[in-house]
Amino acid sequence: MAYNLTVSPDFAPDHISGWYFFNTWLQRQLDVGVHLELYDCFDQQRKDIRDGKVDLIYANPYDASMLVREMGFKAIARPVSKPDETVIAVHADSDITSVEDLKPGITVATTDDPDVHTMGMIMLEPADLDGSNVSTKQVDTYIIVAKNLLKGDAEVGFFLKDAFDELSDLIKNQMKVLVSSQISVVHHSLLVGPGMQEHIPRLEERLFSMHEDEKGKGVLESMNLEAWEAMTEEETEFMIDLIDTLVIE
Repeated sequence: MAYNLTVSPDFAPDHISGWYFFNTWLQRQLDVGVHLELYDCFDQQRKDIRDGKVDLIYANPYDASMLVREMGFKAIARPVSKPDETVIAVHADSDITSVEDLKPGITVATTDDPDVHTMGMIMLEPADLDGSNVSTKQVDTYIIVAKNLLKGDAEVGFFLKDAFDELSDLIKNQMKVLVSSQISVVHHSLLVGPGMQEHIPRLEERLFSMHEDEKGKGVLESMNLEAWEAMTEEETEFMIDLIDTLVIE
């Protein structure tokens, strides 16, 4: 039986090959067939998840709630030292130097990554900005968010910090960061669906020693990860509750 692996669409395009390497490594460790399916957008991925077409997913924090509480997935691992943080940036030539300088009527370039967008909007609150006095321009990738800032099509951009850090120096040098979140307890995680949970013990054993093996370490480096660490049920529930609270607010 072949299983299906997928990755949250907000991963950096530079690491596409790394996920294919991981998929090959995974099959060898578990001695089962695993197919990697990558998506361009969250909507189609969520549809396939609900249709039972996903068995293993590297998911963003927002989707973890649906996966765990509605679809019966179990979070088993997270990347070491890689929390999900949100960056708010503007063009380097902008007169804006802090969030408080922002005025109603601005256009915000953002992606359909819900946890990053939600956190970005919360971080605009010191300027008394919200959905009623801010225009939102949703685009497909963080590179396009940056292009909107550089072309003057948006005054503000929301970025996943990892994605911002991996932009080229040429692009980053044309922007300046106003603020970056420091939540530290929100992160992507590896979740296993009901149909694959019999493999969890072996999967955990292999994942948590992956960085100690030369080939495993090479695969991790290609994914821009250091290592995997265990994620408990309590940690999973805490993160889901936090995200749910932020979204409600």
